[in-house]
Amino acid sequence: MDLTLLDRALAEAGEPRFRSRQVWEWTARGASSYGEMTNLPATLRSRLEESVAFSTLRLEREARAGDGTEKALFETTDGRPVEAVLMRYRDGRRSLCLSSQSGCPLTCTFCATGQMKFGRNLSASEILDQALHFRRREAVNHAVFMGMGEPLLNLDAVLAACERLPELGIATSHTAISTVGWIPGIERLAEDGPRVRLALSLHAAEESLRSELMPVNDRYPLPEVLQACRDWSAARRLPVFVEYLMLDGVNDRYEQAVALAEALTPAETFKVNLIPYNPTDADFAGSSRAAIAAFRAALEEHGVRATVRLTRGRDIDAASGQLAATTG
Repeated sequence: MDLTLLDRALAEAGEPRFRSRQVWEWTARGASSYGEMTNLPATLRSRLEESVAFSTLRLEREARAGDGTEKALFETTDGRPVEAVLMRYRDGRRSLCLSSQSGCPLTCTFCATGQMKFGRNLSASEILDQALHFRRREAVNHAVFMGMGEPLLNLDAVLAACERLPELGIATSHTAISTVGWIPGIERLAEDGPRVRLALSLHAAEESLRSELMPVNDRYPLPEVLQACRDWSAARRLPVFVEYLMLDGVNDRYEQAVALAEALTPAETFKVNLIPYNPTDADFAGSSRAAIAAFRAALEEHGVRATVRLTRGRDIDAASGQLAATTG
């Protein structure tokens, strides 16, 4: 819900300040209407139903994958599309993939969102309403800002949302923000806001190839980005997660793994997450399992920790890089 509008409506009604906190506590615990908020006067509940919409987002469509992943397509009050994903894991994790913008202005060539028309930044309430949509169904405990948009271009709203996520059951230590390498945002994260995790979308250690895949590299070259990440890691005392999308014949050769390992120094600062490519309209093919395994082995031979991401929701276009305002 629009928390600023809520505060204003309660003030206009002459209600004490603690009422706002009561409404939020019910909402964060998964309430689906004002009617459930039994410690609020009935007249106030009725007034809020008329003056403050329970969500800033309107659900358009949903889809569910065979692995239990769910994707929701929302529309903002001004008609902007937004997608969010709930990923269910056998170990009990319930992880949300949240969007920070409608569309994305950074046009990474492999990403479906980057091919959309950019809309605008989302408010903190619009970010939280993505999470609350799924919280009303079941408990959630992890969140990643890896949906639509570059989170560090909307950092005020992202940090405001992160401050409230623990009240939904998502600890700060279980929240990660992914960036293409927007240095001013990385620098700010080293000093400001909750101690969330940082993930760097890297995908190539060679400058020319990375610029080809990610035009933002021309503005913030990889060596400068990695130094900003090292500074963040030293300030926060946390490792940096490196996301590396495996593209057949593009960035998956042995010598490219060696170049990546050489760039990621000191090795203990970084942990690489190799991501199988999820099909989009872009002209790429994913690396084979054998190529991914060999790339991982090469990294580990050179002292870099590496894992392979478990792909979720591919059959409903809900996996990494596939969000583009559709539900399959």
